[in-house]
Amino acid sequence: MIVELYKSIDTMLKNKESVVVAIEGGSAGGKTTLSKELEQRYQCTVLHMDDFFLRSEQRTKERLAEPGGNVDRERFYDEVVVPLINRKKMHYRRFDCRTFSVLPAVEIEPDTLTIVEGVYSTHPYFGKYYDLSVFIDIDSNLQKERILRRNGQEKAQRFFEEWIPMEQKYFKTMKVKDKCDLVLRV
Repeated sequence: MIVELYKSIDTMLKNKESVVVAIEGGSAGGKTTLSKELEQRYQCTVLHMDDFFLRSEQRTKERLAEPGGNVDRERFYDEVVVPLINRKKMHYRRFDCRTFSVLPAVEIEPDTLTIVEGVYSTHPYFGKYYDLSVFIDIDSNLQKERILRRNGQEKAQRFFEEWIPMEQKYFKTMKVKDKCDLVLRV
């Protein structure tokens, strides 16, 4: 299936001035790993949805109850989607998990290929501005193994009790996998 992804990207790059690809899917599915592989192969820009978590004051009970509500979709739309659509410089501000604050902006020029990776990257709020959307479908047992290995037991519990149920609610409610152009299974 990865070959199909490469072929799709190669074809689009031959026919378009710029290409934007979303890599969506559950925690520990391999989104970041795949985006690093694509970055090396294509020398492209990679943007991370983890950089757009909610600041403390945004984390209301109501917001977190929304499917896909735990990402700052408004800031992502303003800082990434609008500039990409208009082929303008992005003023990209990363969320810092240690301080729960947004770091100063860095300027990013639009690239021929831009990859947006992370859960909530294909949220309907953004519209359909991706040229290609990929869903990485991970087996729940493998997901649990990877999270435990990556995060350790204590931090993994938060994934199992909080983050994964939120992801699953978003995937189901928004029919994310069905709306993606390509599904990769791990």
